[in-house]
Amino acid sequence: MGAMYTIHPLAVGFNETDQGILTYQRFYGKRIILPIYSFAITGGDKKILVDTGVEDFVAPVDLEDRTGFPVRKFEDALGTIGWKPEDIDIIIHTHLHNDHCENDSLCVNAEVYVQKEELDFLMNPHPVDHRYYEDVLDGVNIKVVEGDAEIVEGISVIFTPGHTPGGQSVVVDTTDGKAVITGLCCNSENFPAGGNVILPGVLLDAIKAYDSMVRIRETADIIIPVHDLKIGKLGRIPE
Repeated sequence: MGAMYTIHPLAVGFNETDQGILTYQRFYGKRIILPIYSFAITGGDKKILVDTGVEDFVAPVDLEDRTGFPVRKFEDALGTIGWKPEDIDIIIHTHLHNDHCENDSLCVNAEVYVQKEELDFLMNPHPVDHRYYEDVLDGVNIKVVEGDAEIVEGISVIFTPGHTPGGQSVVVDTTDGKAVITGLCCNSENFPAGGNVILPGVLLDAIKAYDSMVRIRETADIIIPVHDLKIGKLGRIPE
């Protein structure tokens, strides 16, 4: 048996928005806190992050009461598990919207894994998607992935486009089976009971997004939606 990993969702930012931003043509009018996570993966010989979150934000004084867990600056969040940005060996990006990659430059020793289609789009984004900042990966040690790939033993990526052109979801071996950190921005509402899926509210290709969501559901023993409030309350996965 190979390495078994633990995933630590570190809340490194937040947004307050409408649930309909995450669920295509569903549930508009419900205000939600949208956590922004960097997921630390422990259990192997590498310090690995999935996404790095936002560089700066201003939190309301009651945010921890509203979320049920602290939301910290990137460096402070890493400190809760004894890591520093310069310790990070590998960053895997679900996609390159700015709220997923703004702290990459702090991780000066990291290899950063991104899909080729996502990197190409970052370099020449379409005006319909304003979340791409072309300089966000300046100076970063980029490792280009094309399609499904193993990153290290027990941690791989599957190509899950639709929300963005080159989204990838991260599959992690744990003692409770395969955990999948979604490459599409969503929360638990996108994976209702009964095996159905609801598309992300923000997408570039609805058919690809649907197929990607189905693939995630079929692959995962544990689904980790990248913006789900419940995930932050767990502290670690598996618990």
